[in-house]
Amino acid sequence: MIEFKLHDASSAPEQSRPLLEAAQDGMGFIPNLYGHLAAAPSALEAYLDVSRHFESSSLSKIEQQIVLLAASVQNRCEFCVAAHSMLAEKVAQAPKEVIEALRRGGDIDDLRLSALAEFTRDVVVQRGWVADEALDRFAKAGYGPQQAVEVVLGVSLKTLSNYVNHLAGTQTNPELADYAWQKP
Repeated sequence: MIEFKLHDASSAPEQSRPLLEAAQDGMGFIPNLYGHLAAAPSALEAYLDVSRHFESSSLSKIEQQIVLLAASVQNRCEFCVAAHSMLAEKVAQAPKEVIEALRRGGDIDDLRLSALAEFTRDVVVQRGWVADEALDRFAKAGYGPQQAVEVVLGVSLKTLSNYVNHLAGTQTNPELADYAWQKP
């Protein structure tokens, strides 16, 4: 059986060390996801690079967190649901009722944000083969081709992190304990 080590800056491969040190300096802790990704420096670098590209998308901060949280719930990733619940609240200033609805896999009262969450779930569940009706609902909410592709970018980011977390059995950091989530 493969054993996944949770790396820190002293145990990680050389290429991963500066990235873990930067996370420690910037966040005050190293997310356990990063500690597992560090085993493959190119994976950690890719995750951080794709994160930066997604953050520069046309989607607002709250829309970005809706995509990342909806995908993580759909993929049943306990670590990422906790992390993005915290980011949705603290960084994106998402209302608690929006975060709770997403964590339950439910609808959001805001029709535009609800369409975004539903489209994200469709992309995950249908593996990109989204029905025309779902695309129409997304378009009627005011989104276009750019945002559809950006949702796929966010889902790609979460596929990488969610799947690594599943393989490694990533535990939620104590710093995220207030946002802990258990898959149904």
